[in-house]
Amino acid sequence: MPSLRRTGRRWALPPQTHALNGTSLRILGLDPGSQATGYGVIDWSAGQARFVACGTIRTRGDAFPQRLRQIFDGVESLMREFAPDEIAVERVFMHRNADSALKLGQARGAALAAVPQALGVHEYAPRAIKLAVVGVGGAEKSQVAHMVKQLLRIDLRLAADAADALAVAICHANSRRLEMIA
Repeated sequence: MPSLRRTGRRWALPPQTHALNGTSLRILGLDPGSQATGYGVIDWSAGQARFVACGTIRTRGDAFPQRLRQIFDGVESLMREFAPDEIAVERVFMHRNADSALKLGQARGAALAAVPQALGVHEYAPRAIKLAVVGVGGAEKSQVAHMVKQLLRIDLRLAADAADALAVAICHANSRRLEMIA
């Protein structure tokens, strides 16, 4: 595997290794949050997931609309840079705090608004993602991060949001494999 390079809050393969060979599918996984939106990019081919990049879109400022714009701009930039074929996103779950749930929903909406309409967007419940990656729907974040590293054969220190986003992408890749078998 080519060596990974770190740029700011992001890990990625060198640009020349990003090219699709015509048989693989590029998946962008998103883990939306109002302060940090994790993203993970994988290529999926012949039942195998290959790491491309991951990181976080960190928002700044007190004004919530400004932070939503930063999420939109960040995802729009990811769309241009990585040209994914499909998007996978974690479905919103109900927090105990209604205000937190509303903010999460708005952050998710800002991220998805940046996705071109022609692309498929696939949603997965948090328990389904953990089940697909770890084998246990109630897995801890550290278990998810560990399994993501094992499945993608990478040895990186992953931020929790980036690990979760890669888990979303892996979950989607696995669901595509199941669709092909059925």
